[in-house]
Amino acid sequence: MQLSKTEEQLMQYLWKRKKAFLKDLIEDFPEPKPATTTVATLLKRISDKGYIDFKLFGKSREYFPLVKKTDYFSKHVNGLIKNFFNDSASQFASFFTEETNLSTKELEDLKKIIDSQIKKQQK
Repeated sequence: MQLSKTEEQLMQYLWKRKKAFLKDLIEDFPEPKPATTTVATLLKRISDKGYIDFKLFGKSREYFPLVKKTDYFSKHVNGLIKNFFNDSASQFASFFTEETNLSTKELEDLKKIIDSQIKKQQK
């Protein structure tokens, strides 16, 4: 199951903190802060989808992610490549490098990353 944009935003805060109580997560939101009930509802929905769990401390719940950030985003990038670029990472890379206005330095950094990955796979 996919997360909505607001659920993803909340997950970003939780991934950053690694574990947090409701009040901590509300603090992470920019002004105007969402209502406590709104964040609690989002946490329940994310929990029902299997992305997070919690430990009870009296009546308070300390939430923690069950899904790693890298796993979540890797799945989405792979889905994007499959659905929009005919399952071709080359088409995706071509689009990405042409349409994102990367600087020469950023392109050179990307080339280094790719060259490094090629070396790893050749070992």
